[in-house]
Amino acid sequence: MHSVTRLFDFPYYQKEKYNLEKAFLTKYEGTWVPTSTQEYIDKANAISRGLIRMGVKPNDKIAIISMTNRTEWNIMDIGALQTGAQTVPIYPTISEEDYEYVLNHSEAKYCFVSCGEVLDKVLAISGRLKKLKDVYSFDQLSNCNHWSEVLEKGKDTSNQNEVEERMAAVKPEDLATLIYTSGTTGKPKGVMLSHDNIVSNVISSEKRVPLSDGATALSFLPVCHIFERMILYLYQYCGIQVYFGEGLDKIADNVKEVKPTVMTVVPRLLEKVYDAIIAKGAELTGIKKKLFFWAVELGLKYEPYGKNGWWYEKRLNLARKLIFSKWQEALGGNIEIMVSGSAALQARLARVFAAAGMPVMEGYGLTETSPVISVNDQRDHGWKIGSVGRIIDGVEVKIADDGEILCKGPNILMGYYKDPEKTAEVLKNGYFHTGDIGEIDADGFLRITDRKKEMFKTSGGKYVAPQLLENRFKQSRFIEQIMVVGEGEKMPAALIQPNFAFIEEWAKRHEVTIPENSNIVHNEKVIARIQEEVDLANEDFAKWEKVKQFRLTPDAWTVDDGHLTPTMKLRRKIVKEKYIDLYNNIYGR
Repeated sequence: MHSVTRLFDFPYYQKEKYNLEKAFLTKYEGTWVPTSTQEYIDKANAISRGLIRMGVKPNDKIAIISMTNRTEWNIMDIGALQTGAQTVPIYPTISEEDYEYVLNHSEAKYCFVSCGEVLDKVLAISGRLKKLKDVYSFDQLSNCNHWSEVLEKGKDTSNQNEVEERMAAVKPEDLATLIYTSGTTGKPKGVMLSHDNIVSNVISSEKRVPLSDGATALSFLPVCHIFERMILYLYQYCGIQVYFGEGLDKIADNVKEVKPTVMTVVPRLLEKVYDAIIAKGAELTGIKKKLFFWAVELGLKYEPYGKNGWWYEKRLNLARKLIFSKWQEALGGNIEIMVSGSAALQARLARVFAAAGMPVMEGYGLTETSPVISVNDQRDHGWKIGSVGRIIDGVEVKIADDGEILCKGPNILMGYYKDPEKTAEVLKNGYFHTGDIGEIDADGFLRITDRKKEMFKTSGGKYVAPQLLENRFKQSRFIEQIMVVGEGEKMPAALIQPNFAFIEEWAKRHEVTIPENSNIVHNEKVIARIQEEVDLANEDFAKWEKVKQFRLTPDAWTVDDGHLTPTMKLRRKIVKEKYIDLYNNIYGR
């Protein structure tokens, strides 16, 4: 069996072990088009031959920027890596300024884009790109070379021996990819990951994620992020058929078409799914409504491994038949497992989706750790709600005196590209300093309590962990996003983006009149109702942690407007700058 030590070994391993007729499926003009394992390998080799003919040398950089996940991305990735070059996946939604920085800093020779929207951003800065020779697109565009031209250049197999020589020269410890972290502050950092960093992570993670034979995956989280990319290699390693989602706006449709058994998710997506289901339940009447909310209340008390006793399990079986089976249908009807990463998962979501028969296994990691450090596993009592699971094989974690999680293992980054100073800041005495605060319990489960850099002190000298507060407050259906503030101030406070759609429904139901041309954030009844939610959430916290005041923001917080990173994390500095008037108003300035 072909052993896997470098990223481009995965397709060959899949061919020997599974040889799928449908390894990848991407939708073109309304039809799912399959690519077999053999076709995947053949096209990757054609890309390698074409790139060599275009002058690509070992250690050259090839940028790939795609709005959606698609088969072409994976073929390009393997094709480039086989030449000894490195791939530079770039978030499509970053600013033109960041595009310019990443393409120049990485010294990318060629850039492959998905569509006109991405191409326009690259063309807008093309005059300022120092090393970029050319751009190719996956979509047919009138003003760009099509990627099939590279395949055509590689049609002639006479230089395949050079491809084989290049592949043989690539060592597991060699650089495979540069991933530029979206960063909540400052310029993006180029995380250098080797073949072994990612391969070791795939093989250790595989032991934790039970994927049944014939399983089907739906992939829609950005593949430029290491979480989804590692998972795609894992799917290849396990012989899983992968459908590429058409985009976040089409997920509901794609899930029903594909009926996946496995998906990776981020907490924000599960929050939205849950809120949509609850909103539908609220529209029911009479006994149906009572039954629906009885099932939800039961689900929110869920504990794994029958810990709630036989009477709870009996009622849960009934709830699954009557109510939760419909939740399953809404997600295709076949979900066996979801894996959550990128941000903290609220315990209530973990409980209710598990009660509904669609367990979510939460994991933890960073781009710098390739990414998985720990992950839950529902087998053999390896799952504890509220934790991010046990540490995976081969990785060592210790908790520093100040509570920071330190990590060592084959998954730890080689360093930051062209930045020895920043590398030295995070790699000390062989350990990577994660910047996260956590603890390991007596059963070996890791819990994350906050980001070291995000914790702050009030002027009274008390520490406040904003993420803990924010996760509790976001359980309210009235609150879409929240940022707890108060560093150096007399008290914690919050900037809140209301859930505008839900509040409009609530206003109709309760006959609250909101005059036209008036923003709901100024409505006294809305403010009073959100105050009730704030008071309720505050009950869970110590006196010095409670949010004493809040202000509502008039617009939605989005990736495009800079409030959030592409992985939906708060850009705290930017949010504070955007709403500095509201912030100053809270503290009487």
